[in-house]
Amino acid sequence: MGSATAQALTASSNALTAAQGITLDVAGELFSATRLIGESTALSGALADPSAPVEARAALVSRVFSGASAATLSVLTTAVSQRWSSAADLVDGVEELAVRAAAIASPDADIEGELFSVSRLVADNADLELALGSRLGGGEGKAALVQKLVGPSVHPATSLIVTSLVREPRGRRVRRLLSRAMRVVSEQRDRIVATVRTAAPLSASQRDRLRTVLAGRYGRQVALNEVLDSSVVGGLRVQVADDVIDGSIAARLADLRQKLAG
Repeated sequence: MGSATAQALTASSNALTAAQGITLDVAGELFSATRLIGESTALSGALADPSAPVEARAALVSRVFSGASAATLSVLTTAVSQRWSSAADLVDGVEELAVRAAAIASPDADIEGELFSVSRLVADNADLELALGSRLGGGEGKAALVQKLVGPSVHPATSLIVTSLVREPRGRRVRRLLSRAMRVVSEQRDRIVATVRTAAPLSASQRDRLRTVLAGRYGRQVALNEVLDSSVVGGLRVQVADDVIDGSIAARLADLRQKLAG
């Protein structure tokens, strides 16, 4: 990500967080805007053109998205008023704003956990991953497939995010899209996601203690995603971004063998 895009995304995200009237409908309109901008190189180029006056870019937003709500127009106007490193970055940025809007609109929904569950479903089903990642199938068909599989079991915000992402993957792998969405939702809620691998399910008290320990270590609230993994012999393995904490017996034995060999 270029420095211009990073600054543009920060400014746009801050404006979104401060905005009033952010609903799931707004998130849906932002996802629709992402698709429209992404499908037209002329439109994305015009909206991301740093040489064009800000007023001209804002006016173009008003014309193209005249049917959108005032809140959506405000978010889009703020986004196109920034300087982006490329037109593709603008498209990705509007998509991220859509994910953030869904998180804002549904503060009590376990979006991260549900996105993780969908990601595991895809990872465990090679045929599903192939169907969603294929360039042959249409976006609407992929969205309908996901809606049929997970729609009834997840919050509407999660369903909106997943169906919107698989509809327009823009060459990206589905699991990577879901992972990015989890990170974005967590950032919007000012917390981190920890993936916990353990041979047996954690009890409620164990999960609470682990959250407390991790929150103390990282200085933020923690959302836990639990994976049952028979290869984890005793204890557990925790991953937060690129940081791995391996407290399993298997890891300790491997460390001991390494020390003995050395």
